[in-house]
Amino acid sequence: MSTTQPIRDPNQAKAMYELCRNRGQLRNSLLIIFCVHTALRISDILKLRWDDAYDFETHTPLKYITLTEKKTGKMQTVFLNNTVRAALSIYAPSSAETGAFLFKSRHRTSAISRIQAYRIIRQTAEDVGIENRVSCHSLRKTFGYLAWKNGVSPAILVEIYNHSSLAVTRRYLGVTQDDKDDVYQRMSLLI
Repeated sequence: MSTTQPIRDPNQAKAMYELCRNRGQLRNSLLIIFCVHTALRISDILKLRWDDAYDFETHTPLKYITLTEKKTGKMQTVFLNNTVRAALSIYAPSSAETGAFLFKSRHRTSAISRIQAYRIIRQTAEDVGIENRVSCHSLRKTFGYLAWKNGVSPAILVEIYNHSSLAVTRRYLGVTQDDKDDVYQRMSLLI
């Protein structure tokens, strides 16, 4: 079994959620946005309900979600950035559905399955021309890779991911030879 890699081009990740949105697949667009912008595991994303992320009295998305991670059992508070909150506003259901799953199955009252989430993400990645194997976990890794490329310290990413060590986070980042070459190139411009 091969290890999934992050999507290294932010335009490809953006193209994925825009494709779903343009197709009228708002739930799928929101799923991709949540995966890329929160760095949560798919098992934690799929258990979220609307009242975890949206205030139906004020009709506004919340700024934070708090949850207990399924894998680690640790509490995690996640800031919902403007992209996530805008997507929540677009897809928000009527207040009668406050307790519904955020990523509700179209045929049942439960959330979509992990397999269905994988199918949505894999197919969307193929449709926008991403050739590498893309999974739900790829999008979690994409968060860290793009944050790291934009100057975020790996030490902070260890905390965001709730990893046990920097070594685990380093593997997540999927650093390539091109990334290392870029650092050497930038250093030559400084000295």
